[in-house]
Amino acid sequence: MKDIDKDYLSCRLCPRNCMVDRTTTRGYCRELNTLHVSRAALHMWEEPCISGTSGSGTVFFSGCNMGCVFCQNRKISRGEVGKFISTERLVEIFFEQQERGANNINLVTGDMFIPTIADAIERAKDQGIKIPFLFNTSSYLNVSSVKRLEGLIDIYLPDFKYIREEDAVRYSNAPGYPEAARVAIAEMVRQCPECVFETDDKGQELIKKGVIVRHLLMPGMLIQAKIITKYLYETYGDSIYISLMNQFTPGEGLEKFPEINRKITEAEYRSLVDYASNLGVVNGYVQEGETASESFIPEFDCEGV
Repeated sequence: MKDIDKDYLSCRLCPRNCMVDRTTTRGYCRELNTLHVSRAALHMWEEPCISGTSGSGTVFFSGCNMGCVFCQNRKISRGEVGKFISTERLVEIFFEQQERGANNINLVTGDMFIPTIADAIERAKDQGIKIPFLFNTSSYLNVSSVKRLEGLIDIYLPDFKYIREEDAVRYSNAPGYPEAARVAIAEMVRQCPECVFETDDKGQELIKKGVIVRHLLMPGMLIQAKIITKYLYETYGDSIYISLMNQFTPGEGLEKFPEINRKITEAEYRSLVDYASNLGVVNGYVQEGETASESFIPEFDCEGV
């Protein structure tokens, strides 16, 4: 058995530490060790330095190790849609995205497949792929998993969802999330300690290396959002970018969670943005207008897979 397969035999890729043999048994993430992909296409709605004018070459993986009650991608997070593909096919997808003009390869929720993704990236780089690799993650990872990606991932795009344990458990069934996210993000910054940008031939500034940390403001959690923003800025300063998001969208199943069953108000979001500005945050992204819409959620119809 190849070494790469051993990581799946007693799975501890994330803090759940299911320790199941994923060659035969599904973990909390609902996935075996075979790559499960629901979409591979250009995506225009990431941060401007990621999507640019040509788009980000997203690869959406099925399954998820989180349990967010507000999840907008339930069909894929529950593993209900997608194709099972080989490592060789994933490498082909990387090159197809490059041929489409993608600015980067954007690996979305690939946390459950890190050993195989690492192998695929190594193969693609050996074959001469030109564009950077971006890892788009919830940050609910064991630090050993992040270390597995060192030298392979050029850009990290982690969430920092919660700093309060009780919220992580109530809304995402993710015990230990705050500490896991802190440690995982610290490792990402260690690997990519500064952001590097290049301007393309259309005058768009694109990120080539670095860390952009996202935080989605949730209803009634403005204080938590400010604490997270302060922590990130005081810890990493201008070496990272902070992306403050307002697109929380209430949906199916939130009747049991009435305190978050609404959209963010303009006043709440403005308060967070003003707070970040007053802290001194310059390297950041904000969202404007009506962003809590379906336009950010693509069809998971196995396009490009």
